[in-house]
Amino acid sequence: MQGDLEELLEPKGDPMSLVKWTTHSLAHLVKALSQRGHRIKKSALAELLHEQGYSLKVNKKTMEGKAHPDRDQQFGHIKMRCQEFEQHHRPIISVDCKKKELLGTFKNQGREWQPKGQQTRVNVYDYRSLADGKAIPYGVYDLLHNQGFVNVGIDHETAEFAVESIRRWWKRWGKRLYPQARELLITADGGGSNGVRNKLWKKALQTLANEEQLSITVAHYPPATSKWNKIEHRLFSFISINWRAHPLTSLETVIELISHTTTKEGLHVTALKDSHTYPTGITVTDAELNTLNIVRDAFHGEWNYTIKPQGTESP
Repeated sequence: MQGDLEELLEPKGDPMSLVKWTTHSLAHLVKALSQRGHRIKKSALAELLHEQGYSLKVNKKTMEGKAHPDRDQQFGHIKMRCQEFEQHHRPIISVDCKKKELLGTFKNQGREWQPKGQQTRVNVYDYRSLADGKAIPYGVYDLLHNQGFVNVGIDHETAEFAVESIRRWWKRWGKRLYPQARELLITADGGGSNGVRNKLWKKALQTLANEEQLSITVAHYPPATSKWNKIEHRLFSFISINWRAHPLTSLETVIELISHTTTKEGLHVTALKDSHTYPTGITVTDAELNTLNIVRDAFHGEWNYTIKPQGTESP
């Protein structure tokens, strides 16, 4: 039977590892073995598999894509920029949009303690038609003060929505925390509403720079490195922990749960509702882009650039 079992299992993974895994269920293996003349119960087969170094595994997210050849240099560039701003107590924020959430009695991942015999009941299916709307949480994380702000939209994730989230943070908290600052550093992913190729993102940042007479420096993480963005593991991860197993039944519930997110290291988070509409399909021409006051760095100017208020210096 041992030879037939090994043939059925078709071990996958690292051949140097002592632990193997298989995609076959116990029921399927028992049936396949019986067809080859071997009779064994599932419980006995499970013990046999454990003895031979097999264990149940889930898919592990580790592959983000092909690494850019200048990945490490860009990490070094971002670190240098952050150190420069921190040394002069200038604001540094990490931004990103968290996963969109359906509002309603839908299952939320995780477990929580409940009295015996009680259990939160939710919908079997996560159909959009069963939802009472959606929540779009765009986060702004202040690296120097360990504070987070989440602008919770209800319409579309666009570049205008992303910049409006930054604008709200600056007007409510940034100005007060950094009263002398005339420069702002933003670290962001290279895609999405704040993407490298998003022309509307740059145009909206130019509007903000003009309004506040603020020079906005942007440093994008290179391709396939989104998980390195500070906001992912310093803000979003703790929000997910705080609302685990809680159905996000309404926008008010989302805002309440986000706003009560704290850590032992002193993280404080505030969430606000954004009921504005953000139309999609807005086109920014190359001619419009050329009028922006963008100063690009010598090293990967598409990733690293500063948008200065128009009228202060020529592009």
